[in-house]
Amino acid sequence: MSHDLTSSADSPFRSEPGERDRARQFVLPLVVRIEKESPPARTDALETAARAVLVMLSDERSLGDGEWAEAVRDWQDARIRKVVRRARGAEWRRAEALPGITESGTSAEVRVFPPVPLDGWPKDLARLQVSGTDLDDPGPPLAADPALPVLWLNPGLDMSAGKAMAQAGHAAQLAWWELPDEERTAWRGAGFALAVRTADPARWDELTSGGLPLVRDAGFTEIAPGSCTVVADHPALRRPGG
Repeated sequence: MSHDLTSSADSPFRSEPGERDRARQFVLPLVVRIEKESPPARTDALETAARAVLVMLSDERSLGDGEWAEAVRDWQDARIRKVVRRARGAEWRRAEALPGITESGTSAEVRVFPPVPLDGWPKDLARLQVSGTDLDDPGPPLAADPALPVLWLNPGLDMSAGKAMAQAGHAAQLAWWELPDEERTAWRGAGFALAVRTADPARWDELTSGGLPLVRDAGFTEIAPGSCTVVADHPALRRPGG
């Protein structure tokens, strides 16, 4: 699934055309391993995708003079797009052979790659399927640990697993950008521990009005433009008394 983020300023998250739309467009590719006989659990795939984005953003190759740094800067100077594709068997092995980072969960494996031009995908990634990434949980997810960052999904939206993975990645990225350096270091040291859960409908208004980072989808696929898809509830970003 291909997704963008929106906001009100001339930023990577703006829904209206702006300067960033005139820049060359890049995309962050993510590939989830979905073997026919052993697909990952949905929530684990969402959490693993979100961690994979954070691992890419914080990797030394993405920073300073690192080998991926220029691509990451070009990507962040334009729209912040992510595409989630799926692979199995030989497809997954070919994807693993390309430069990138594999993040593993309990049942999920997600490989994230340095950003590529929207029109310049490596052929072994371009041929992978985008649609049809539908996954299920074996049972209701346990309640999230209140000490963990939680990426709250909008309970009023029905998103495919691929779309939700991209949206969770967006939310993790927003939280990362807003954290001070010491909190980033602590989160990285904890292996980017986080949870992804669907919010209680009764709490959604509270979550979206509390000053926490919000992801608003550009509306390219599945849902209406401007819809708030995820709230990034990191403990270090909560307002005092919130």
